[in-house]
Amino acid sequence: MPHPHPVPIHPLVSPWGRFGLYSFFIDAPEPAVVDTGIAGSPAEGMAPALAKLGRRIEDVRWILLTHGHIDHVGGAHALWELTGRKARVVLHEADAPMLRSRRAHVQEYAAGRGRYLGDPEGEAKVAAAAEAVISGEMEPHVLVRGGETLSLGGDVTVSVHAIPGHTPGSVAYALEGGHVFTGDAVQVHGAANGFPGYADPVAYRRSLTYLRDEVGPRHLYLGHPYRRADGTPYGVALDADEAREALSQSIEAERRVGAAAHDCLAEGLARTPSPYSPFASVAARLGYTGDPTREPSPFFTSLHGYRTAAPESESTHA
Repeated sequence: MPHPHPVPIHPLVSPWGRFGLYSFFIDAPEPAVVDTGIAGSPAEGMAPALAKLGRRIEDVRWILLTHGHIDHVGGAHALWELTGRKARVVLHEADAPMLRSRRAHVQEYAAGRGRYLGDPEGEAKVAAAAEAVISGEMEPHVLVRGGETLSLGGDVTVSVHAIPGHTPGSVAYALEGGHVFTGDAVQVHGAANGFPGYADPVAYRRSLTYLRDEVGPRHLYLGHPYRRADGTPYGVALDADEAREALSQSIEAERRVGAAAHDCLAEGLARTPSPYSPFASVAARLGYTGDPTREPSPFFTSLHGYRTAAPESESTHA
């Protein structure tokens, strides 16, 4: 049954370069913020936005992080400080290193997309970005795995669902009434870079199916305005029909990328002058003409995921 008194939910935008990161304020007895933008977001964006709603950032008691990327955890320490260190920070244990250490973001880059970008200053750039936009390193107060229920006071609860794929520790937070917050775990056809980004394609596909068929959001809240096949963006607060469409399109987009990746890997990887090297045939088959070097470089992140998932016997020469 729907909650007799629906809990108000308010999107809070945190601009950052080409990207608009969306956090969400859950106006529960113990108020919560889902995702935190970057270092300046809590003071510069959230606090005045909440003041317009007649709410105080000092009263936030839960900081619910959907995953560990810098535009989602960057403001966590700053927001925690603004609550007088009273809020509890929640994050999946697999992504917790991204909040504990700025260096973990450099390591993620080096192990994944950085292998293909050929930028001698790449690691230094990521380190500088992490220093600038992550407000502080900290230990999460609540480590989750999925399956937990959190109380936001009164009879308001949030269930935690593990939905790995975009990152190992991506989670969805679900409020009664079918309100589901997924961060970046539903990529559709990608955001500003026009390509869906995920570290583990097998887990990503499984998580999308689980969200569509088991969780069944009636209201789906996204971290960015992800795009349909024709390039038009969804909003960040989707109704039930839009949510099912976005999930189904995400599954279909992964299937298309996966088929192209499989063929590319079967042929064997080779370095070429193409900016999409060693996955040039994937870009050609999909008609992808975006810049694969622009951060967060989802083209190389996702293709590396297929390469990592491929049997070791497959020929690679990159």
